[in-house]
Amino acid sequence: MAIEPLAPPLLLLLRPPDSRCCRGLGAGLLESSTVPFEQIGQSAVKRLCRQKSVFTDWQSSRPPHAAKIVGVLTVLISDMHLGAKPVNDVLRSRIAREKLLPRLAQADQIVLLGDAVELRQAPVEEAMEAARPFFGELGAAVAGKRVVLVPGNHDHPLLEERVTAQFERAVRPSEPGPLGRLASWLPQSEVVLSYPGYRVRPDVWATHGHYLDCHNTVPTVETMLVSFAKRKAKFPNGGALGVGDYENTLAPLYMLGYKVAQRARTAAGAPSKKAWAMLAQNEGRPGLAARVLGGALVPGGVAALNRLGFGPFNPEITGPALRAAGLRAMGEVVERLGVEADHVIFGHTHRTGPLDGDEGWVTPSGMRLYNSGNWIYEPVFLDRSPAASPYWPGGLVAVEDEGPPRIERLLMDLRHEDFMPMLETSSRVLWPDPRDSDSSPPS
Repeated sequence: MAIEPLAPPLLLLLRPPDSRCCRGLGAGLLESSTVPFEQIGQSAVKRLCRQKSVFTDWQSSRPPHAAKIVGVLTVLISDMHLGAKPVNDVLRSRIAREKLLPRLAQADQIVLLGDAVELRQAPVEEAMEAARPFFGELGAAVAGKRVVLVPGNHDHPLLEERVTAQFERAVRPSEPGPLGRLASWLPQSEVVLSYPGYRVRPDVWATHGHYLDCHNTVPTVETMLVSFAKRKAKFPNGGALGVGDYENTLAPLYMLGYKVAQRARTAAGAPSKKAWAMLAQNEGRPGLAARVLGGALVPGGVAALNRLGFGPFNPEITGPALRAAGLRAMGEVVERLGVEADHVIFGHTHRTGPLDGDEGWVTPSGMRLYNSGNWIYEPVFLDRSPAASPYWPGGLVAVEDEGPPRIERLLMDLRHEDFMPMLETSSRVLWPDPRDSDSSPPS
């Protein structure tokens, strides 16, 4: 039976075809888009289908799940965190890239589902330099394909727009900033920015998943920051929500973390901790911030946070508790946004799923949830065996023209010691474990 790891709280930082498919995501468009919202999803998938010479009528009166798109394979990956500090982003390594890129080359469209580039742990130039080898090889592998960028919380600054509703637009290599640079590394691909989600298929919707932090009951640094931001933004406690409600709460927090990272060369997570300290001081409770940042957030501390109006938080910090809380929170996001889909794909929590024996991956309204996992090596969350580690790097989700999304895990043949050449010393633990069989880094 899979053993889920303990998860200390301070180690986590933690287009639709018509308005029926996403009531909360179709209220309007940004100035950058001139295409009617109802046509965005249609044009995207129809282009792909025309490449395959087959497509079906999207304007049928049938519900979304009855529509069919023939011959399109979409691969979604998230949480690559290229440029992470300390170095634990495994796609900096040729070993990992050689396992992923052939799979991406088989797809008709690739969706980078958030946190592709780490913009909260180091200056942007360092992160982009670290990301360049992967994107250069990706550009060669997916020439002629569609690449969709869906930003998450760690690469939210890719967005130049002030987001108030779901939008989608083309990205030009000539654009200033990191977004244009990413597009310049994919010169033969159609590069698209879609946010906060992407309609992969009429019955499949995908988003990074960072909105779930507004509903997560696990007291991590990230969720505590978000809890404070919710109070400042007067985030509605109940009822339907729009994209603007989430963005008004989260975007200032993400920008603060990004600005701190531009001024500091610090260990992973420090920008979020500094941001928390700044916010807590403004709230007049530096004692609380000190307790949180000192790692003393025990059940009594959780109770104190709850009494102060943060949360509600749950003091249980275990693998199963993290999974259950994340799934409940993601379910609340899609319900309150009014997303209508049979399948919802997200990342953010780094916990691949559903895996064999997993429970809780269905929302109260019957939507099935899928998590694309991660591409970073975090030994504190890992068991000795890859099969027993839902946080093992190398996950993705494949979506074909019909059938449910499929979880794939591409690095299951690697062991802990195989990651050692990829990592900085500060990212390593004492592996191999003497109970592991002999293995050596792949050549």
